[in-house]
Amino acid sequence: MDLSKDKDPVINEKMKKNLVYVSIFSIIMFFAGLSSAYIVLMGDSIWIKAAMPNAFWWSSAMIFLSSMSFIFAIKQAKNNNSNLLKVFMSITLVLGLLFIFFQFKGFNQLKEKGIYGTSTIMVSEGKYGQPFEVQINGDYVYVENNMYMLNNKKLSGNDFELFTNYLGQFIPSKNNPLGQKLTKDISNVNIIYKNKPLIVKNNTLYINDSTQLGPSDFNNLHYLAQNVKEGRVDMVPIGTIGEDYTIWYKGEELIMKKRKLAGKSGKSLTSYELNEAERSRDNASSFLYLLTYAHLMHVLVALLYLLRIVIKTFKNTFNSKNNLSLRLTSIFWHFLGLLWGYLILFLIFIH
Repeated sequence: MDLSKDKDPVINEKMKKNLVYVSIFSIIMFFAGLSSAYIVLMGDSIWIKAAMPNAFWWSSAMIFLSSMSFIFAIKQAKNNNSNLLKVFMSITLVLGLLFIFFQFKGFNQLKEKGIYGTSTIMVSEGKYGQPFEVQINGDYVYVENNMYMLNNKKLSGNDFELFTNYLGQFIPSKNNPLGQKLTKDISNVNIIYKNKPLIVKNNTLYINDSTQLGPSDFNNLHYLAQNVKEGRVDMVPIGTIGEDYTIWYKGEELIMKKRKLAGKSGKSLTSYELNEAERSRDNASSFLYLLTYAHLMHVLVALLYLLRIVIKTFKNTFNSKNNLSLRLTSIFWHFLGLLWGYLILFLIFIH
């Protein structure tokens, strides 16, 4: 039994508004805690700063427009215009769903850039040159500034295709479950192991006439092939350091120098700091995913309630005298829009 129906309408409205405000306050405290943890951890960790995905900007537009349409919907309810109320509430729901769509699109764009939120910052397994290298037409492929290079140029075109095709055959597949067989006849490409060319024998790789490449080395080769396929070189994030993303440590921007992180000012990191960088996890991206996913979960819950409100709208429940549920839902929805605005600005200027 709903006892609130027997209460004074003013008291009933005040009670329900207070419940909404308490929910809002608890969410604010939750995100304030996450924001504080983000800033504190950033001060003493290897930190990646990357541009926000374009899809996040589209999702920002969707949630802003949905708030506007919600405001117009409430005006129609107060004016007893049920037809326009249905239109604007339907628009609000659709825009909310589009917000969700662009959020997931944004997550996919982050993953395409090598930003997963759970990985290390630097490639630790299958790193090129440790111990495998590749020669194309007798020239070594080498790494410089997180790029594969050949003859002082970025590896590209037919040479890059040869490089990826040759290594790609070592990725375990249905036809090559162990990833130890050469399945393609690719000429002009040699693979080097610890500065010595490997021998191709019985469609696999041998260190010498009698010694096959060991399982652990093949495993390393699998990781290398997968890194090349994903576009990774020395860093897990994909792209050029300083252009596609930047790396920071204790307030100083870092660069790649001889395949190791160093201060942009020229100061080298200590052995301890380099070791930390090698095994450091991408905490920045972890927080990015945590903040955006947490907000997304709140929006999903709000959308379920919004769907209920839309259904009641089409049952002609709301009018100038009965629109409290509509107004309370709008308060929470506007708050989620403002919260997303805060998060996107926080991530832009801090992340």
